[in-house]
Amino acid sequence: MSIDTITDVPGVLVGHATDLEARTGVTVLTFDEPNVAVADVRGGAPGTRELGLFGDAIKPVTVNAIMFAGGSAFGLGAAQGIVDQIEEEGRGAPTPTGPVPIVTGAIIYDLMVGRSDVRPGPNEGLAAYLARSTDPVTMGAVGAGSGATVGKLNGIDAATTAGIGSASVKVGDATVGALVVLNAIGDVFTLDGCRLTGVDGTHADGDVPLSGFNTTLIAVATDADVEDRNELRRLAVRAHDALGATVRPAHTRYDGDAAWIVASPQVDADIDALAEAAFGVVALAVIRAVTMENDT
Repeated sequence: MSIDTITDVPGVLVGHATDLEARTGVTVLTFDEPNVAVADVRGGAPGTRELGLFGDAIKPVTVNAIMFAGGSAFGLGAAQGIVDQIEEEGRGAPTPTGPVPIVTGAIIYDLMVGRSDVRPGPNEGLAAYLARSTDPVTMGAVGAGSGATVGKLNGIDAATTAGIGSASVKVGDATVGALVVLNAIGDVFTLDGCRLTGVDGTHADGDVPLSGFNTTLIAVATDADVEDRNELRRLAVRAHDALGATVRPAHTRYDGDAAWIVASPQVDADIDALAEAAFGVVALAVIRAVTMENDT
């Protein structure tokens, strides 16, 4: 049965490359071009690529792809396979010597799950890119979420398997969609406070959680006509609000929580309605990351 996911947004394609044995992988998203994008990092331990492009003083540039990967900092190398393919297609930011592909994204730390000596590289990045489609996004422990876990306040042995979640919603004529790679130190709750992972109570033994081993990555896409990056940042704020409402705790110094918002302007929509839609789809995507099987 089909389910609403980020690929409902016109022009959005998603592909996974999954290593079931090593429990790691890559997820790639592409969008209609031209587009406008912002990024917002609120966790204390991020591992990112091309994040500087989204600074206030930087001229806006079209994003050719977002890459999310496992493998910790090693996994950032998976982007090279995507860059090479996009260059071969003749796409990228125009320069005097030819187009330069803009591939941004981030990694999660999954080295304590599966095999720590196997990390995604350029071949896996290319495989995920070539696997892109408009089909409903496969969710659960696939792609960049293959080794994702949540609920690690009491250590990795107490963790619950997580992974990829996605959702979309209509806002008038526009569509807003989200994809989440959920690898949080905290546990997951519904918006009405129902616990989905872990047990009641706080961290029992007083040990400090392992630093930098957790991250939730968020991509939000829309076809709404939002070209002002300051307005687009309102969606990033609400995306992070949704993470804080569904993952407890979130945005800790042990997480690399980050959100990318991409608009491929096509249809009119109210910015406040879009921001609230971003909150809703990110919250649902987080919940689906721990409740959906890999059968969509």
